[in-house]
Amino acid sequence: MTLPDNPTAGPAAMREVPPGGVSAPLLGSGKVREIYELPGDRLLLVATDRISAFDVVLPQGIPGKGEVLTRLSAHWFELTRAVVPNAFVAVLDESNARELGVDADAALFGRSVVMRRAEALTVECVVRGYLAGSGWSDYQRSGAVSGIELPPGLRHADRLFEPVFTPSTKAREGHDETITLEQVKREVGAQRAEVLRLRSLALYRYAAERAAERGILLADTKFEFGLIDGEPVVIDELLTPDSSRFWPADRYRPGAEQESFDKQPVRDWLLASGWDRSPPAPDLPADVVRATADRYRRAYELLTGPPPARPAVLTG
Repeated sequence: MTLPDNPTAGPAAMREVPPGGVSAPLLGSGKVREIYELPGDRLLLVATDRISAFDVVLPQGIPGKGEVLTRLSAHWFELTRAVVPNAFVAVLDESNARELGVDADAALFGRSVVMRRAEALTVECVVRGYLAGSGWSDYQRSGAVSGIELPPGLRHADRLFEPVFTPSTKAREGHDETITLEQVKREVGAQRAEVLRLRSLALYRYAAERAAERGILLADTKFEFGLIDGEPVVIDELLTPDSSRFWPADRYRPGAEQESFDKQPVRDWLLASGWDRSPPAPDLPADVVRATADRYRRAYELLTGPPPARPAVLTG
């Protein structure tokens, strides 16, 4: 599975979802994605090039972002199907649209995925292998994350002794809030909560090992599960820069903010701009858009390509 050559070359490369681009009922439109109802108990998830920061959608999109996220998710769906079941059917393209029963504008090919319909569960399944983001904030405040006590004296971005399951609410507006495993049990039932925990940890360990082979640290990630015939399966984007923190291993420095393969250039520029985080957001400079697009594409290339060759061992 490969991306088209040079998808970030110029404004024309940023394909937006055209009005009426899908001949199907629109079920929902979020900050960066749209969901359509398809025949046969299936859904079409469309990843646009829109980008949000601090809960605000920005005026400019990131060229190629939607296709990177879709194809990277598909890559992981295929790889992890034997680890944890998922609802993935196919990435929509010209060759399969008719077979899948999707009447859609060509601008949606490559950035849209067909999924089996599931009953979404109301928790975000977050796994952390390193102490960063809201996990770091919680640890500074209480010495724990999601009710899990961690050793004293840990630094920002320290690797944890073992990955931890730190679920959160699935907020429709604003930020998700961290909850405990006991709260998940009350929400979905004790047995199902344990299945979510074990499957989330299995996915994280598999992906972290594979990413490490390619020089990338998987700091943390979140999974969304739903029920198909009573079985918890992954139903949403999987192990992308929008749902995960990926750090270049050769630049990892515990105790500091890490460089990451995501929208960091956008966040950094907005923080330095003096913007008060209220809509509307300011226009992004072209170099920030370009740098962000490059990071998304680089993450895709590293994670989906072969691991680097090991140097020969000299014995004499």
